[in-house]
Amino acid sequence: MFVVTGATGNVGRTLVSTLAASGAEVTAVSRGRRPIAVPDGVSHHRADLERPESLRPALAGAEAMFLLVEGAGTNLNMPDILRVATAGGVKRVVLQSSQAVGTRPGAASHAPLHTIEDLVRQSGLGWTILRPGGFASNAFAWAEAVRTGRTVAAPFGDVGLPVVDPDDIAEVAAVVLRHDRHDGRTYELTGPALSTPRERAADLAAALGEPIGFVEQTPAEAREQMLQFMPPPVVDGTLAILGAPTEREQRISPHVEEVLGRSPRPFAAWAARNINAFR
Repeated sequence: MFVVTGATGNVGRTLVSTLAASGAEVTAVSRGRRPIAVPDGVSHHRADLERPESLRPALAGAEAMFLLVEGAGTNLNMPDILRVATAGGVKRVVLQSSQAVGTRPGAASHAPLHTIEDLVRQSGLGWTILRPGGFASNAFAWAEAVRTGRTVAAPFGDVGLPVVDPDDIAEVAAVVLRHDRHDGRTYELTGPALSTPRERAADLAAALGEPIGFVEQTPAEAREQMLQFMPPPVVDGTLAILGAPTEREQRISPHVEEVLGRSPRPFAAWAARNINAFR
């Protein structure tokens, strides 16, 4: 049995469906109070990673767990989470971390994730760490502006990053959860090509069949907007990556193709699949 935390998120939803379609027994974990829609045969359990004991019923008899750490993971007692997982019989943990843990090891914005990775490696369990770069689904932040004004506003309009499709992350996670040959590996997950904010707006326009204007924000304007839903260290770390990515952050990783046997999906494919959110 596989346990998927963060089961309502952009990665978790697809991961639950992918595992269920393979015939696996799956428990979907989310912290929301309302029931969630899950595929036939999938169990749903409400739990909060900030309260590790709430995970105990979901983890009983589990073979492996997908561990999604929301935000910076600053409020988590990771030793207790791993203790509860081990007590439930979990043999393997697949942790979704962030590419920046490897590319910016000294950054305050990702220091908690660095600690979490170390604890997972030292847990005595089998482990695989997934380090995705920027998500294609971050473009959902533009949805209201596209719907109401057919515009997109973003900083660093011509700086490219190989954003990754969350479905690719989910499909990689499904593979590594099922096979211990991936134990002890750290995978960086990116898309197949560099994509700038201006180019992503054009991809959305092509999928929509209507023009979308692009407005370049100043870094200060973007920072003020991002502070409404992200803590200052994470905002500053994110802007540093968006505005001045390192060579490694712009590198196309081979790991999606190595695990899945196919190329990662481009942003244009994500846009076409999700265009109804922008209509």
